Amino acid sequence: MITGYKATRNRPLTRNQELSHKALAAVRAPVEHGFAHLKNWHVLGQVRTNPRWATALVRALLVPTNREVAH
Repeated sequence: MITGYKATRNRPLTRNQELSHKALAAVRAPVEHGFAHLKNWHVLGQVRTNPRWATALVRALLVPTNREVAH
């Protein structure tokens, strides 16, 4: 797990640390958007089946999401 740097009142972030935060945010944003979309699909809250089938369902639902994010 990669985490960012923490600034304090007496020690603000350096320019390199700020750039590191921006790079990390750029990688995290699509993932966070994907989770947000999954939470909106209420069908996932009703999945009471084999985890393999649920995984296949999630992958199928992410295809249109990934296309939307790519555009």
